[in-house]
Amino acid sequence: MEFKDYYQTLGVAREAPADEVKKAYRKLARKYHPDVSKEPEAEKRMKEVNEAYEVLFDPEKRAAYDQLGKSYQPGQDFRPPPGWDAGFEFSEQGRDAGEFSDFFAEIFGRMGRGPRRGGAAHAQGNDHHARILLELEDAFSGATRQITLRAPKLDGEGRVTLVEHTLNVSIPKGIRDGQVIRLAGQGAPGLGGAKPGDLLLEVQFKPHARFRTDGRDLLLTLPVTPWEAALGAAVRVETPGGALDVRIPAGAQTGRQLRVRGKGLPADPPGDLLLDICIVAPPATTPKAKELYEALAKETAFDARKEPAP
Repeated sequence: MEFKDYYQTLGVAREAPADEVKKAYRKLARKYHPDVSKEPEAEKRMKEVNEAYEVLFDPEKRAAYDQLGKSYQPGQDFRPPPGWDAGFEFSEQGRDAGEFSDFFAEIFGRMGRGPRRGGAAHAQGNDHHARILLELEDAFSGATRQITLRAPKLDGEGRVTLVEHTLNVSIPKGIRDGQVIRLAGQGAPGLGGAKPGDLLLEVQFKPHARFRTDGRDLLLTLPVTPWEAALGAAVRVETPGGALDVRIPAGAQTGRQLRVRGKGLPADPPGDLLLDICIVAPPATTPKAKELYEALAKETAFDARKEPAP
C-alpha cells in the first residue's frame, strides 16, 4: 500500500489552518466536479480531493494522520505500526471508511463507526474512544493505571493541537486483548443539560518477551533439551499467574503443542496455557560434551533429513 500525501493533494502546507484547507478544497471541487469538469480523470481526482479534505478538515483525523505520516513520503510503501494510535482519543463522527481508499480505511477504519448524536436542544453527548496499551501481567492481578490520552483541538487560528489529560483507570482481573473498558460520563458533554457520553477504552496488550494471547488462552514457545524430549521430563514453567510443573511426554517433537487447562488468563471459565514444544540442542563447547554427541551419533541410525520422526 502506498502512502498518500493529503497536503499535496489539496496543495496546502502542513501548517495550513482549517479555513485555508476549506478554501483549497472548494477551488479543486469546482475544477474536478464530474458534472462540470472537462479535466481528464476528473471523477478520480474528485474522489482523491474529497478524501484529502475529509482528513485535513477534521481535527481528529488530521491529528492522527500528522502523527503517523510525518516519516513517510508520497508513494512510499506504508503499513501502520502496531499500537500507533494508542492513547489517541476520538469521537463517534465522520463518514464510513468504506467510501474512500484502502489507505484511508487502514488508518481511520476505527473512527466514525457510530452515529453522531446531536441536532436537538437536549441531546446526550457523543461517546469517545481510545486504545490503551497494558502489560499482560495486569490481566492476572488487576490494577489501577494512570492513562494519558491526547485529544485533538483547534486553536484560535484554526490549527490542530493535541491536548493531554490523565485518568486513573481500574483494570479488572481477567481483561482480554480487544475488550473495552467503559468510563461513564467521560465522553463529550451533552447539550442543554443532557447526560455526557462515555469514554470507551479498547485494551491492547503490549508485546511480551515470552507470551502471546489468543482470547483467554496464553501461548508460549517452550524450549526443551533433546533428552527431555526423548525421555520425557517434568519442567518448570514461569507464567504471569505463577510457576507450574509441566510433564513433557517421552518422544515429544518440535511443533507439538501441549495444553494445560485452566492456566491461561483468569476468567469464568479461565483460559488454557498452550505450550509449543521447541527442541534446543546445547552446543558442544567442552570435550566431554563433544564426546557425548559423538557417542550418540554412533549409537543411533536415525537421520532427521531422510526419515520421518519416530
